[in-house]
Amino acid sequence: MRKKTDSKTLIDNIIDSIQSIKGEDIVVLDLTGIENTFCEYFVLCTGNSNTHAASIAATVERKVRENSGEKPWHTEGIENAQWILMDYTTVIVHIFQREYREFYDLESLWGDARQISITD
Repeated sequence: MRKKTDSKTLIDNIIDSIQSIKGEDIVVLDLTGIENTFCEYFVLCTGNSNTHAASIAATVERKVRENSGEKPWHTEGIENAQWILMDYTTVIVHIFQREYREFYDLESLWGDARQISITD
C-alpha cells in the first residue's frame, strides 16, 4: 500500500499547480488549531472566468497526481466553475471566480484559522 502524502507536501504541490496557470489571490487557511474541523487546511484561489477556474482545477488534479500520486476523494462545481471544491481529505481546495469568493468570504467565515497569503 502506498504511503499517503503529508499535508504540507500536498499543499506545496497544489500551490505550484495554481501558480503555474496564473491562479490569483492564493491563501492557505490553517485549521489545525481549531477543534472538530473536517480537514487540516483550505487552499483558496481565484480564477478569472469559468474556463480559467476549470483549467486551474484540471491542472491541480493532474500535477498533484503526477507529483505525489494523490487524487481528490471528491470534486464538485466543475459544471458551472463558479466555485470548484477539490477534497484531498486533509486539504480542501476552493477555486472561485472573484464575485463568488467575495460573496462566500471563507476567510471571514473561518476567521479563527491562521491565514497564509501566498505571493509569487
